[in-house]
Amino acid sequence: MEPIIKFDKVTKRYGDLTVLDRLDLDVAPNEKVSIIGPSGSGKTTVLRLLMTLEKIDGGVIHVDNEPMTHMPSPGGTLVAANEAYLRRVRGKIGMVFQHFNLFPHMTALGNCAEAPIRVLGLSKDEATGRAAELLEMVGLADKINHYPSQLSGGQQQRVAIARSLAMRPKIMLFDEVTSALDPEVIGEVLEVIRSLATEHNLTMLMVTHQIGFAREFSDRICFFSDGRIAEQGAPCEILDNPRNERTQQFLRAVLHAT
Repeated sequence: MEPIIKFDKVTKRYGDLTVLDRLDLDVAPNEKVSIIGPSGSGKTTVLRLLMTLEKIDGGVIHVDNEPMTHMPSPGGTLVAANEAYLRRVRGKIGMVFQHFNLFPHMTALGNCAEAPIRVLGLSKDEATGRAAELLEMVGLADKINHYPSQLSGGQQQRVAIARSLAMRPKIMLFDEVTSALDPEVIGEVLEVIRSLATEHNLTMLMVTHQIGFAREFSDRICFFSDGRIAEQGAPCEILDNPRNERTQQFLRAVLHAT
């Protein structure tokens, strides 16, 4: 089976700092992958590159069997992708950030319906109907007319998840989605992600420090260190019997802190 996401020798630098160092990463369709590792190891950069929020400095990223960062030229070679091409390929991907980034002047329903109307060209009735269904799916049927300021952090994050799903992505990215939440509401957001993983045919990449949830959620865990994958495998392999010394150190520190 062809991977739906493929990083081929991808490098990303910020000045003299190399954040990703010739990264190779394949993700299969419908695979659930958790990315763990210390701060500065390149985890979030993987997601930001997939959302084209950053440009790569080397290599190629493929999404759904076509190059994302490059496009075919009339001569048959690959050239840097233009904005229209990037926008089309990016439309296959949804991302939920640490911070909710909801439009404060729109209700939960409006936040979820706006992009499908403007980007996908859905009618207002179709977009609001789908938005209402998604908000019900994430447990917010009674909050559709509430504004972000009237919602808890966990509720706002669930709206953000519904908003991403409204664009009908094939791939969902989650960047430390519980890090800005109070401990008592983390569970409600993780429960929504858990249901997505079991009930929907989505490829999912999650950057997380929630090691227990990564164990339950993931088909595979990738441990990042110094811009590369230092170790990867099934959750039981990585979390219970890590072979890499850096992985062992990280897990001891994280599990001791919890």
